[in-house]
Amino acid sequence: MRVLSSSLTSQIHDYGVSRELLSNRGFVLGGNWEYDRGSFDCALDDDHKVWLRLPFVVTAGKLDGEAEPMDTEIKFGEPYVLKHLYQEGLDEEAQASTLGGLLNQFSDPVDPDDGIESAWIERAKRKLNEIETIYSNP
Repeated sequence: MRVLSSSLTSQIHDYGVSRELLSNRGFVLGGNWEYDRGSFDCALDDDHKVWLRLPFVVTAGKLDGEAEPMDTEIKFGEPYVLKHLYQEGLDEEAQASTLGGLLNQFSDPVDPDDGIESAWIERAKRKLNEIETIYSNP
């Protein structure tokens, strides 16, 4: 993971407006959202292994990923780039069971803290700069 310096950090914005602005530029609401926090994620590669993440906390209202946002404000945290490589194929350590098949669908990461090449950092900075420009010129 590599934290990026950004003028977006600590800014407060309407969630619905942010969701629309960012989704038009390749971001999605990250699957790890809760009612009081979440992130907008943008894949930087075709394999969806390198991501630019814009984390946020809810400062007013509550987050509901599926419902139409109403009166929800968010405060952005420090953006970061992450790279997560997964094993290809079957997990050698897996145990067969019906319940296990439902709960353990994915193999463990090869390296959850994999190094991020400078080319990905530069691509993330360019994407972040694009987003900062949008927020500075509403």
